[in-house]
Amino acid sequence: MSALKILVIPGSLRTGSLNAKLAAAAAHELAQAGAEVTRISLSDFPLPIYDGDLQTRSGVPKNAVNLKRMMSAHHGVLIVSPEYNSSVPPLVKNAIDWVSRVQDSHETRGEVFRGRAFAIAAASENRLGGVRCLAALRLILTACHALVIPNQLALPFASAAYDDMDRLKHPADIEAMGALARQLIDISQRMM
Repeated sequence: MSALKILVIPGSLRTGSLNAKLAAAAAHELAQAGAEVTRISLSDFPLPIYDGDLQTRSGVPKNAVNLKRMMSAHHGVLIVSPEYNSSVPPLVKNAIDWVSRVQDSHETRGEVFRGRAFAIAAASENRLGGVRCLAALRLILTACHALVIPNQLALPFASAAYDDMDRLKHPADIEAMGALARQLIDISQRMM
């Protein structure tokens, strides 16, 4: 059996992003649990704002195809997203919108979402930890026919959640991260 591969996608490009930090902590946890982890930046896959007329004129951008193929090369995907105005930021939504339009010749459109397990997490300075974003993200991914695992992680007061090694320091956060990692690995393995 091949090694279980998990893709970690931080949904923020901002320097010092709390969500990029959470994505790094999650990647470490997943690797410790035995997964082969790839962490990417959406800055490596720049995309125009989704526009159906643009797609009709020019087709799906190469970076959307590349991002979709990156997702396809993994058994599970973790998206770690900031919360903007109680919802998903444009960077994350736009990437999902474009990837959902990619269809390789041997598959149906959106197959990348149906063929693997997805996990979601968010970090925020407020006490809710991005939970409203997670509800919206779960809805978007489910609309794409993705299997989104039940466990999720909403990390509140995120700037104070890490130790000097950038690892989660509060027992409840550590436990939630471990549960998310175990469930993503377990469900991804069953889908292989």
